[in-house]
Amino acid sequence: MKKSVIIAFTIIVTMIWGCDKDFLERYPLDSPSPETYFQSENELRTYTNSFYSIVPGDGGLDIWGTYIDDEATFSVSSLIAGTRTVPTTGGGWTWGTLRDINFFLENIDRFPGDDNIRDRYIGLARFFRAWFYFDKVKTFGDVPWYSRTIGNSDEELLTKARDSRTVVMDSILADIDYAVQHLEDVRNSKEITKWSALALKSRIFLFEGTFRKYHGIGDFERMLDESIEASTELMQQSGYGIYTSSPDKAYHELFIAQDAIADELILAREFDLSIPYTHSVNFRTNSSSYGRPGVTKQLVNSYLMADGSRFTDMPNYQTMEFYEECQNRDPRLAQTIRTPGYKQIGEDETAVPDFTASMTGYQYIKYLLSPVHFSSGCDNDLSVFRYAEVLLNYAEAKAEKGTLNQGDLDFSVQLIRDRVGMPNIDMALANANPDPYLEDQYRNVTGSHKGVILEIRRERRIELVRENFRWDDIVRWKEGHNLVRPFLGMYFPGEGAYDLDKDGTIDLVLYDGEEPSDKLPSAQYYKLGEIDLLHGVSGGNIIVNRTVPKEFDENRDYLYPIPTQERILNPNLTQNPGWDDGLGH
Repeated sequence: MKKSVIIAFTIIVTMIWGCDKDFLERYPLDSPSPETYFQSENELRTYTNSFYSIVPGDGGLDIWGTYIDDEATFSVSSLIAGTRTVPTTGGGWTWGTLRDINFFLENIDRFPGDDNIRDRYIGLARFFRAWFYFDKVKTFGDVPWYSRTIGNSDEELLTKARDSRTVVMDSILADIDYAVQHLEDVRNSKEITKWSALALKSRIFLFEGTFRKYHGIGDFERMLDESIEASTELMQQSGYGIYTSSPDKAYHELFIAQDAIADELILAREFDLSIPYTHSVNFRTNSSSYGRPGVTKQLVNSYLMADGSRFTDMPNYQTMEFYEECQNRDPRLAQTIRTPGYKQIGEDETAVPDFTASMTGYQYIKYLLSPVHFSSGCDNDLSVFRYAEVLLNYAEAKAEKGTLNQGDLDFSVQLIRDRVGMPNIDMALANANPDPYLEDQYRNVTGSHKGVILEIRRERRIELVRENFRWDDIVRWKEGHNLVRPFLGMYFPGEGAYDLDKDGTIDLVLYDGEEPSDKLPSAQYYKLGEIDLLHGVSGGNIIVNRTVPKEFDENRDYLYPIPTQERILNPNLTQNPGWDDGLGH
């Protein structure tokens, strides 16, 4: 079946079964009757295609979720502005997809065909139930576990209290293990397979293990073991690898490929211009009207030098200007943001950062296609699970458990760094001399593996930037203090003319007072204040949202509040700590 047909089919099915539904109904009125449906594999496939709506898409935090400390935009996310409130309804407390999954699992025994086919579709449904509940646990902590649909007279389930985190996670484990056992062991980035299930298991239990460790819940080693086991099985049996071509372009190529690079991408969100079903990365990156996203100085500082030494060990790293700080760095820096010599796909001329589209001056190029896609939309497939994440999960889980050795790093992180010609982490050296710059970011890390844990976190942040991991990482590591720091951009000594790429042409003029009358056609002009420098006219880093307060409550903000209406309807639902909805408990 052609790519566009698969996408259109999935979209149509999602529209049919993805509408608002009454969670209390025994089965949806717009779905087939269980007495007459589920009689063929095609009917199983049709119904379960609706579950793919869980897979992240192009929108909000789904794919681009970097609105944390990796990225500064025109506004500040409510996650770090301290402006979140208890919602009346919604707020992520939605259960329609779960009802559809449980409805399917309750009725699939009506399928008269081969047991292996039935078990495979049960595995698919349980995969999606595990993913659904993983999202609920990340968001709310303890939640009610429902393994069947609820009738409108089922008072016991309608007023069910929240199950403990342990009960829910053990149920997730049972679901995902069933999926691993029964899904097909084929490599197919367009559909859920055994390898998708192992990748999800690797992700879920790294999150849960480290969340328990740093939030003091206990039993974290068992969770980490589950992540290690899943990662190991995928690494040893799947045949996936790290895509390579040449160090100066392989990382960038991975994200601009129209069709997912199947050697590395275990699951991808498909896009196709002919439907059209596209995403908007070019517009979001190069437009002045979509937040003007810019990578923060803290993230840029985290990239190592090309020889593996630490950029932040250089005595003048804080006052380096753009051209100098971009020299001899980890090649992924130049494949993530515009650096001197950058040419957009399809263009012959080099381009410096566009400050009308980037608040910090560090302008993304990850995922970016040719300028024609600015208005037409982009159709490069977007990663959901990729092999590099599994390698990082493996290394981190073993480091956090205290069982990591240099051979493990050689088997995981080194493969990622080999793509761009970077030296591997030296575990002994990292532990003997932890990076003070990273120590300040990750204050909860202690013990004999401290240095290597910090380095794995560096690697994770750089490799997975703009892939919607940073918020989850901050939450599970309990490092919310990072979110209230000033978000900084490029350094400028003060007003003056700047040749950003040292090609002999002035690219940027910062002025104070009256606007110059004899403007250079090649330059961008900004009055100091339009580009706000840390120390005003005397220079410093660009500071974004200087007057917007950032707040993060360590005792509240790692979890979301439960909506008020839900607690009124079910008085046995307790509220998360620190969230006052006036109802008590």
